[in-house]
Amino acid sequence: MFEQLDPRSPNPLYAQIANRLRVAIAAGELRPGAALPSVRHLAAELRVNPATVVQAYRDLESDGFVEMRQGAGTFVREVPPEGRARERARQATTLVRQLLGEAGRLGVSLAELQAAIAEQIGVGTP
Repeated sequence: MFEQLDPRSPNPLYAQIANRLRVAIAAGELRPGAALPSVRHLAAELRVNPATVVQAYRDLESDGFVEMRQGAGTFVREVPPEGRARERARQATTLVRQLLGEAGRLGVSLAELQAAIAEQIGVGTP
């Protein structure tokens, strides 16, 4: 889940960690009630400062994705379907921005991009 963290990214590591978990929760990969790794365990696994993981967990808690229980850990909360849908829409927007940015850097026209997308999703093919 965290294999693509980029310390050189303009997005801070805590935001990258929170985003990965947010996506997993919105997609249903992490179910309500599931325990997240302890702060120390995840920090050691990712080789980051524990404060980085704490900040990621706090962001998720303030967004309603997890619940932090003193002495017990951090657990996935039940996110209403509209909350999960909002997060998926936010992620889709991010993906489109990235795609358009990369296409612009490569000089790919909108028509070429639309054709490539249509080909990948099978639009217009028998």
